[in-house]
Amino acid sequence: MAHAREFRRALHAKPELSWQEHNTANAIREQLDAMHIAWRECAQTCTLAWINPTGTEPAIALRGDIDALPIREETNKPWQSKTERCMHACGHDGHTATLLATARWLKKHEHQLERKVVLIFQPAEEGGHGAREMIADGALEGVSEIYGWHNWPAFPYRTIACPNAIIMCGNGTFSIKITGKGGHASQPELCVDPVLAASAITVALQQICSHRIAPQKAAVISVTEIKAGDAPTVIPEYAELKGSIRVPDEETRHIINHAITEIATLTGASYGVQCTVEHSMRYSATINHAKQANLARRQWQALYGEKSLVPGTLLPVMASEDFSYYLRECQGAFALIGSREGNQNAAPCHSPHYDFNDNLIEDVCRWFCRLTGMRLPP
Repeated sequence: MAHAREFRRALHAKPELSWQEHNTANAIREQLDAMHIAWRECAQTCTLAWINPTGTEPAIALRGDIDALPIREETNKPWQSKTERCMHACGHDGHTATLLATARWLKKHEHQLERKVVLIFQPAEEGGHGAREMIADGALEGVSEIYGWHNWPAFPYRTIACPNAIIMCGNGTFSIKITGKGGHASQPELCVDPVLAASAITVALQQICSHRIAPQKAAVISVTEIKAGDAPTVIPEYAELKGSIRVPDEETRHIINHAITEIATLTGASYGVQCTVEHSMRYSATINHAKQANLARRQWQALYGEKSLVPGTLLPVMASEDFSYYLRECQGAFALIGSREGNQNAAPCHSPHYDFNDNLIEDVCRWFCRLTGMRLPP
């Protein structure tokens, strides 16, 4: 696994954002060529590869994502990102290295496989809908089941969360444009203050989850941007709010989006401003299929013990994943696998202090091999 660790750290030092992963894709393809594994380009920077391509179908697919985030790294690791304000802050470098390590073992013992195995090196997971574009380009043709995973620093090392139903929530964004009447800060009575209205709307939106959504349903509304004005003595004409929602299902999405529009419009009216609200859907909830989720858990427990399951009370997590696209088209399961070892690897995903736990490469490689029916590496 030393080669996979070195490759992971090389990727980490040269991250690329969604749909810009050209060098990353080339590096993956060079590795596949060296292993004599057939591949094809798919959806621009995606790479599809096949182990035992003449094996029985339908095939089983394994997925790893390859894109980075627009974050300035602050880990001070020897392999720290050399690209300004771009970082593998979610561990996709580790997911890629793990899938390549799996490819190496499966290829070496290809004669043991009965089924065809499809390896998916997917771009643009971070909001770029990479899975959707890959499906449109035929990534799931001949595939009957698919498995994926994400490292999760909130969980202890070598624990797994893989429920029979929802594991990660869906998400969306909203934008509220507020129009008032600007003027001098000393004469608020002559103005219609959009900043005051924006503040009231922000507070009012926080009551949606507590008063319009049943407590049994997990949902989040976060206002993440407030923009207004550029001078301390001027009440501006306009203000803008932006934010994110997390929802377990489409019914809850509809309720929340309707409430955001209603509250913004009516609260704004009470302050004399006009509000325009726009909603953008991003990903649906990631919902596992029971048969595949059961298999995934059993195989992990066979490797790492009966007590390696994350309590169901911690699920679903409120983060989102475009693996949801695959699970809407194909039977499969997605797992969150713990990476925190004491105080090590405890920084959360999307933090400038995050780094992937390289010990997971071998752990997940073994698990992937078992899912394909392959005997384990020694």
